[in-house]
Amino acid sequence: MNHRERWVRTMHFQPVDHVPDEEFGYWDDTLRLWHSQGLPEEINDNSAADRYFGFAPRATVPLNLGLIPPFESRVVEETDKYRILIDGSGVKSIVHKDGRSTIPKYLEFPIKTREDWARFKERLNPEDPRRQPSEQEWQRLKEQYRNRDYPLGVFCGSLFGWIRDWMGFENVAIACAEDPDWIEEMMEHLTNLTLRVIDRAVRELDLDFAAFWEDMCFNKGPIISPKMFKQFMVPRYKRITDFLKQHGVDVVYVDCDGNINQLVELWLEGGVNCMFPVEVRGGSDPIEIRRRFGKAVLLMGGVDKTKLAEGPAAIRAEISRLEPLVAEGGYIPHVDHRVPPDVSFENYLYYLKTKREAFGIPEPPPYEARKSGQT
Repeated sequence: MNHRERWVRTMHFQPVDHVPDEEFGYWDDTLRLWHSQGLPEEINDNSAADRYFGFAPRATVPLNLGLIPPFESRVVEETDKYRILIDGSGVKSIVHKDGRSTIPKYLEFPIKTREDWARFKERLNPEDPRRQPSEQEWQRLKEQYRNRDYPLGVFCGSLFGWIRDWMGFENVAIACAEDPDWIEEMMEHLTNLTLRVIDRAVRELDLDFAAFWEDMCFNKGPIISPKMFKQFMVPRYKRITDFLKQHGVDVVYVDCDGNINQLVELWLEGGVNCMFPVEVRGGSDPIEIRRRFGKAVLLMGGVDKTKLAEGPAAIRAEISRLEPLVAEGGYIPHVDHRVPPDVSFENYLYYLKTKREAFGIPEPPPYEARKSGQT
């Protein structure tokens, strides 16, 4: 059974030789710390780490739903204590140099008014040819994908998360309450953008999944009310997921951290049927979500990252807790967000060994052998 067959069968509750071996990733600080604990220095980003640990491959078609052109990234001001930046999304932030926070403090956002939006959305032109591979590259990709042995999908962007990023939390919250028509106008533009950009890939390729990104929940629940979500987002999700399903794409996941419990039913209503990464300490739990929604919901993630920091006993207990869910199917277990630096390299290796043994996942050949092409 190859990677693609295993992934697709898992997501359709069909028997597999073992559950797919996937993980979410790592914070940069984690990899830097692990270099002093035995991780080779060359393993310095998530792609390299995936190869090092031998995880199963999964890919997305190279389409561009982002800002074209992006804003010019530049340093506005710099002192010995901080740096003020404008990033590719036009967001101004301050980053302190003492390492006390990995999250910048945001100072200014590019969308404050409808006039700002009118200018901003020029960077979201669905017809811009730079959103698609060239014709020559497209034909090459189609041939490459034809006999692949790994899952392939399309990224469908975001309806709320991006708008939040471009406006800031306070501004988007006020706009949802005081100017909902404007919020819907922006979401409508993003919906049309997504449908236009993914059209050729969905029609011409045999895809296995589609993915959204939202990150719209805190540990107590969503940023906007379920009522707003149902009004603004469910019909637009449904337009996109109906198109996907018409062409055989029936696994659609959403990346949303935090407590998603109030939104799962609404995502399902909108045709988004897989929850990821199911952040346990954030208030979500894969066992409870499956209990509530049965096999209507698919899941990826759900291994409590904090248990990895506690050591072997906690790791064994966490894996044991999830064994019935893995046996039921429709679930790929992995850490419920990027692995933080309080998890030692030793504990992480123990976690991988424990997970693989519990779920019958074969240990990959040694990294050096794979790197040299011997296997």
